[in-house]
Amino acid sequence: MICSSIQVITFGLNALRGRKQIRKGVWGGAWNSSNAQEFMEYTVSMNYPIDSWEFGNELSGSGIGASVGAEQCGKDLVELQKIVDQLYENSSKPLVLAPGGFYDKQWFAKLLDVSGPNVVRGMTHHIYNLGAGNDPHVANRILDPQHLSRVSDTFRDLQLTIQRHGPWSAPWVGEAGGAYNSGSRTVSNTFLDSFWYLDQLGQSAKYDTKVYCRQTLIGGNYGLLDTDTYVPNPDYYSALLWHRLMGNGVLSIDFGGTSYLRAYAHCGKQKGGIALLLINLSQNMGSMVTVRNDLNVGLAQGQGITRDSSFVHGLKRTVSWVGSKASDGLEKREEYHLTAQDGNRFARTMLLNGVPLELTEDGDIPPMYPVQVSASSPIYVAPLSIAFVVFPDFEADAC
Repeated sequence: MICSSIQVITFGLNALRGRKQIRKGVWGGAWNSSNAQEFMEYTVSMNYPIDSWEFGNELSGSGIGASVGAEQCGKDLVELQKIVDQLYENSSKPLVLAPGGFYDKQWFAKLLDVSGPNVVRGMTHHIYNLGAGNDPHVANRILDPQHLSRVSDTFRDLQLTIQRHGPWSAPWVGEAGGAYNSGSRTVSNTFLDSFWYLDQLGQSAKYDTKVYCRQTLIGGNYGLLDTDTYVPNPDYYSALLWHRLMGNGVLSIDFGGTSYLRAYAHCGKQKGGIALLLINLSQNMGSMVTVRNDLNVGLAQGQGITRDSSFVHGLKRTVSWVGSKASDGLEKREEYHLTAQDGNRFARTMLLNGVPLELTEDGDIPPMYPVQVSASSPIYVAPLSIAFVVFPDFEADAC
């Protein structure tokens, strides 16, 4: 598993070695750490930079094909941490992660209780909320706001579990690809797939997820790059824009109206201010969005979201307004509108402000230029489109 770049590496360790199958799908006994320790010693001798060691893969709860009890897994993690302490200097000590499986509240809580303070520094979990790749309803689920919102329960519950049982740890998404079993052959490598992907990035950030790893860079239908040609799929460009524009500071957005318009706000990453992500799941209706940052505006004054009409969109951080600088009409914002080629939601090519995102003749990533718009004018989000909007001059206290 490689997160962010080839210089940040998480390596998964076999957590079944040495155990015996107690009954079908259930394994018991202590973990045999000898093989893992030999491999870790080798990486140290070669001076390979390992960011973190992840213990196990999909063994939590009832597991996928195999499971290990949380108590035994917790004891094994204490042993793994001792090995890490012995092999590494404090200044370069990798993190210990677990369990690399699907969230199970009682199992995850028990694991943290047994392993104790400062052992599991990242609780890694997997998400495939769209169902099987060969399920004919995958596309419909992507455009169903109620279905997309259900994953928030997992993010929220995991955050609370960590707060109560292991506040030294942090939530990580160790693997997410939308649809499991290598994704959907007709959906996962198309423009439509970016709707669940970006929405899930926004939801995970709201609940303090520290790392989100996409399944996969190359491999299966859900790879960010085409498995045969290595040409970027639409999700690659969506991820790249998120990486370039959305900073670490997460702001809350309060608005009423249609659930088909999804909105997320972060501190701007490169130019300061704030960055918005607007996702319109509706196939028929566009939305006009007005961002207002007047300290004296109350939520009751907003008109709510109406189809194809302006609405007051209040940016709030808990109870206090984050915006304080009134627009003088001269300030500009940057807009990045993502749409499908020829209006086909299953298109393999994504358009940025009407321009196809395709590799250059030299095989490089194309330039991704925004359009400059007056900061005070409404934002139009077309049906079935995604928009990143950067306000460089928006003064947010949290940023």
